Amino acid sequence: MSCRSRNIVKVSLLVCLFLSIYGAVSVDYGTALTKSLLYYEAQRSGKLPSNQRVQWRGDSALKDGSDANIDLTGGYYDAGDNVKFGFPMAFTVTMLAWSTIDFGSKLTDKKEMANSLSAVKWGTDYLMKAHPEPDVLYGELGDGDSDHACWMRPEDMNTPRTSFKIDGQHPGSDLAGETAAALAAASIAFRASDASYSNQLLGHAKQLFDFGRNHQSEYQSSISAAGEFYSSSGFEDELLWAAAWLYRATSEQTYLDYLSGTGNTGGTRTQFSWDDKYVGAQVLASKLVLEGHGGKSGKMGEMKSEAEQFICSCAQKGNNNVKKSPGGLLWFQEWNNLQYTTTAAFIATVYSNYLSHAKASIQCPGGALQPSDLVDLARAQVDYILGSNPKKMSYMVGYGARYPTQVHHRGASVVSIKKDSTPVSCKDGFAKWFNKNEADPNVLEGAVVGGPDANDQYTDSRSNFKMAEPATVTVAPLVGVLAFLASSK
Repeated sequence: MSCRSRNIVKVSLLVCLFLSIYGAVSVDYGTALTKSLLYYEAQRSGKLPSNQRVQWRGDSALKDGSDANIDLTGGYYDAGDNVKFGFPMAFTVTMLAWSTIDFGSKLTDKKEMANSLSAVKWGTDYLMKAHPEPDVLYGELGDGDSDHACWMRPEDMNTPRTSFKIDGQHPGSDLAGETAAALAAASIAFRASDASYSNQLLGHAKQLFDFGRNHQSEYQSSISAAGEFYSSSGFEDELLWAAAWLYRATSEQTYLDYLSGTGNTGGTRTQFSWDDKYVGAQVLASKLVLEGHGGKSGKMGEMKSEAEQFICSCAQKGNNNVKKSPGGLLWFQEWNNLQYTTTAAFIATVYSNYLSHAKASIQCPGGALQPSDLVDLARAQVDYILGSNPKKMSYMVGYGARYPTQVHHRGASVVSIKKDSTPVSCKDGFAKWFNKNEADPNVLEGAVVGGPDANDQYTDSRSNFKMAEPATVTVAPLVGVLAFLASSK
């Protein structure tokens, strides 16, 4: 054997050793994309449509809103329970819409555009019903405490379905602002296919922005039941985020004035989430600056700098870098860490596009970042989630050869009502299903669980809610990233 041949063999062995140690696997982004949108069909509340693809689910919560003499059926259950929390639901819809707007051609290429718009519309139909008057918005359906005390599939649940709202006397600027952002973003997503629906969405969005701006308070002061589970840290970020989306939807100066005239740009953030929207608003402002519309100085330039500092920290080139696990996962916090990982991957992906169009790069304290570097960052995180990790385990349910089988999710863990219609009572659900050390009878395809700990370890047990509970806010950012990666291979 020649020296050159021996060297090739050595390199091949080293590559194989590296892949073995770090758990690299072949990734099918297109399949993951399809499953991610299926997940939203499993989370549906209300009367299911005739084209429902997730067949183990049935109709549920058909009397929602009856206590307030209003139809509040529909929408999404937020995670593994049967409550409809408006605050994270609206953020989910905003992120699904953003995915559809910025990656629409990619979704079309993969024949998932219709499913993506359907996922957005299932949320927006509900959010508009929840906004029956300019200064009234229903922000929660169901009661978290009583719901969590039971383990019931949604089709059987008989826990209280109380309707909670904000209004002019009991405001919630964060809830109103996030819902305005969701409907404004969705109006852009539907503009080409359904102009009438798009205009309807935009009308609600404008009213909700005014509501949140004119009646300022954190929403948990009005809906204390929601604050126990999804407490807001403030409302300035949601109003800024809503203004950014409304400007993108309308090009009306009043929204740009609000965005550029803010007294609080947020500074450099450590995460982007259902509670903290500053990074999202900063990125939308950055897009305007890169396109020459926002000015490089002043508040818009400040927001661009702050958005880029967040990206630098994710890329390990900042002054205060995001922690990474030994296997390479961006690590933000113990509870449902992957929701922060997916939003970071999304921000990297959209920003790579904005930089490419402007023929620009980011100058980080640790060196320059090119658009391709941001794509590599996003791809590495998505690959980790889909199985390229030390556990060689996919954290998307139903994807790959090995994935979580005991998901903290009532509907997935209790036998389908289509298979056994015998009602499962509140406490029987714990005895017969929650405590059963077996795989879920229904595969919650496309759900992304909370994920491993800071050392890449994961316990597949449905009682381990910090790791094993999926949430709608986690998957929504992945939709756009997966569409981009699937079309880029």
